[in-house]
Amino acid sequence: MSILKNDWQPLLEDEFQKPYYLELRQFLKKEYSEHSVFPEPQNIFNALHFTPFHNLKVVILGQDPYHGKGQAHGLCFSVQEGITPPPSLVNIFKELQSDLECPIPDHGCLTAWAKQGVLLLNTVLTVRKGEPASHRGKGWELFTDRVIEIINQSHSPTVFLLWGKHAAEKTSMITNAHHLILQAPHPSPFSAHKGFWGCRHFSQANAYLVSQGVEPVDWNLSATD
Repeated sequence: MSILKNDWQPLLEDEFQKPYYLELRQFLKKEYSEHSVFPEPQNIFNALHFTPFHNLKVVILGQDPYHGKGQAHGLCFSVQEGITPPPSLVNIFKELQSDLECPIPDHGCLTAWAKQGVLLLNTVLTVRKGEPASHRGKGWELFTDRVIEIINQSHSPTVFLLWGKHAAEKTSMITNAHHLILQAPHPSPFSAHKGFWGCRHFSQANAYLVSQGVEPVDWNLSATD
């Protein structure tokens, strides 16, 4: 049975049979049965489901999902409708407003970006409630590194937005000259003032896409309010 329902499946199907993933799957079965784990199982792969490989334009890397109830739904930095946007997401919206004059939306759901080709990928796809980093080192990093490797091998121009030290660690994996890497500090309140604000990554990403003959991303979320 296919785990992924689009063109990611043939690209990643070998991963699902590897020993690390089979161990990860058993770990997750135990975790979901014994603890509150986010996101809901059906949302774990939403980043890949909402952004098919053939539609990929931009990659934004996060760490692990939000660990509060109702927040995480499989897209990094995004929260479900009706949930107050966390501080890092608020800072992303502030930079977007400064960069492209996009109004700050009254929600934090980034699904509209994902559907346009923005892969909102956490490097770890699950987390235990109230315990950040609780699922790190269990195998997810191997899986998401493979996703990055596949994208790197593609000749379709892709912009990587790498915010913070954790995301910057993936720079060495991105060697394809067709791709653009943009780095900045993390949008967290602890570091946004160190260079995330004013990085103008959204306009730079679009300028690169246009220069490569690719339709730019409409970053304005107000239409989805």
